[in-house]
Amino acid sequence: MKYIIIFAITGFLFSCTPNKPTENSHTPRLSVITLQEDSITLYAEFPARIEGKVNVNIRSQVDGYIREIFVEEGAYVKAGQPLFKIDDRSYVEQVNTASANLDAALAARKNAKLEVEKYTLLSQNSVTSDFQLRTAKAQYETAQANVAQQRAGLEASRINLGFTLIKSPVNGFIGRIPKRIGNLASASDTQPLTTLSEISNVYAYFSMTEKEFLRFNARYKGNNLNQKISETDSVSLKLADDSDYPYRGKIQMINGEFEAGTGAMSVHASFKNPRYLLRTGNTGRIILPYTEKKVLLIPVLSTLDIQDKIFVVRLNKENKSERVAITVSHKQGDYYIVKSGLHSGDRIVSSDLETIEEGSIIQPK
Repeated sequence: MKYIIIFAITGFLFSCTPNKPTENSHTPRLSVITLQEDSITLYAEFPARIEGKVNVNIRSQVDGYIREIFVEEGAYVKAGQPLFKIDDRSYVEQVNTASANLDAALAARKNAKLEVEKYTLLSQNSVTSDFQLRTAKAQYETAQANVAQQRAGLEASRINLGFTLIKSPVNGFIGRIPKRIGNLASASDTQPLTTLSEISNVYAYFSMTEKEFLRFNARYKGNNLNQKISETDSVSLKLADDSDYPYRGKIQMINGEFEAGTGAMSVHASFKNPRYLLRTGNTGRIILPYTEKKVLLIPVLSTLDIQDKIFVVRLNKENKSERVAITVSHKQGDYYIVKSGLHSGDRIVSSDLETIEEGSIIQPK
């Protein structure tokens, strides 16, 4: 009986004791990030258009029908290699005519010289007057001038004859050939016979807006634009299929003014192209690296997008949650660069943000 009373009392005491939960039984345990300022390498992207370092429009400098084409579209040619042959028969005859005219002028000059010699002798012996001698000398000078004129005409006709064989001025690849054998080629044609591209080195042309140009000036050291360009890191190129071009390039030129129509400034970077992977007309994206100092970087997954605004859940000293709106300068991969709304040392929750109520206590882990 004694034992029964003891157990009864003990059971009564337990039944009267309030069932208090432990302190953290209902407090969610979530991952928390403490923000710190750091330096980071960021990347600006610009659409780019590729051109060969040398692009030459091949045109005929004389009029005539195309008689021969020595190359095919896409072929690689060397400087001095024949490309086209224009029908040269009329130009050969022009050379022959000019040569005959020169011979006639030379004969006339020889005859005029004999006249000068004759009247010089007669004048010395007082047989004729000095006027006849002066007239003979004037005729000789005229004959000399005519020889020079005819010689120039012959040289010009030879040059025109040489233009009938069109040769490559540089090494490069042949573009499209719109005119074929039998078509008339003219120096006044608006469309070239073909385009020749020297692509062992290529230029990637892209544009900067006024804001981007001001940021560029602020990011790099230097007293002038050339010094700032020399301070830039090498740039990379993403091709149209999102693959990385294997060679890095360097910015070489920034145009001196903004284009009135677009409000943008033209820039080009130079790339080596030893395997001729890039051709004139290719497109891609220039990736320009730059370093930002004292920035706050937060994962995109630690934010909420609500009505076109970006929020994070920040913890105060008591580990109470508060939803804070932030602004970001831009996105870099899976991270946001914070512009305002957060400071170094702030703690933010990195997961399960949707389940957190405003003012609830969070146990950091």
